[in-house]
Amino acid sequence: MEMYTMSQVESLTGIKSHTLRVWERRYNLLNPKRTNTNIRYYSEIEVKKLLNISILLNNGYRISKINELDEEEFHQLVIEKGSNYSDKFEDSINRLILCMLELDETEFNEIFKKNVLANGLLSTMTNLVYPFLNQVGILWTTNKTTPSQEHFISNLIRQKIITEIDNINVAADENSKIILYLSEHENHEIGLLLGYFIAKNLGWKVYYLGQNVPLDNIDKMIDLTGTKLVFSVFTAPKKEQYYKEFKEKTETKDVVFLVSGNYDTNYLSSNIIYVKSPEEYIDYLNKLNIKSAV
Repeated sequence: MEMYTMSQVESLTGIKSHTLRVWERRYNLLNPKRTNTNIRYYSEIEVKKLLNISILLNNGYRISKINELDEEEFHQLVIEKGSNYSDKFEDSINRLILCMLELDETEFNEIFKKNVLANGLLSTMTNLVYPFLNQVGILWTTNKTTPSQEHFISNLIRQKIITEIDNINVAADENSKIILYLSEHENHEIGLLLGYFIAKNLGWKVYYLGQNVPLDNIDKMIDLTGTKLVFSVFTAPKKEQYYKEFKEKTETKDVVFLVSGNYDTNYLSSNIIYVKSPEEYIDYLNKLNIKSAV
């Protein structure tokens, strides 16, 4: 049975640590254990219960009323609310986390499908998939879940994104071109694949180079394609020397480098621009598209 720290529980469930402590004092909802150094930790069963409580709270139930439910009533209510589609992305994120913890591919597919039908694919990717990945720490490798659970859900999402990318026609316009890559020792691909989907969906011609690409190869690709825009996601820790070399090399090119993730923003420049979210990335691509069309 996996155990979770207070900070992990807070991140996974969205329930603040102060609130958890209040609930522990007032209600009999949780029974966290403590380490020899008096640090709270929670079982996977308790994390799942908290995720279900979050779904009920999002649907208007008060914690005092939830506390009065017996175990059967609680589970029946969760099943009832969980089986109904909600337009609240918070509910779907909590349900996706439950799918990850329970390794439930069928439920994952159902949640994804319902959100795409109701909100469209781009909105589902930016408002559901990205926040979910960020919340569970998959995007930035912060170890909020176990490796097996992470690999399971990462590969399901990876398959969905690749399928949707393949369904978009390759752009004919040679003016809007972008190179996407992960630098050396970077293997966490989902954030970059999401960037691929967004760019292609917006009509950009994408040169996707994938993982673990030396910067010298990017120089050659820029020369071959005449591309003026590059996008990369950073997850693995980098030393100061790497950032200095990266900045020096990029300044020799008349190209804009968009960076995201765990990039050290002390090393930005006129041609290294940090985008903190899919929305900022989309805005930047849309602005360049408008300029190229004028």
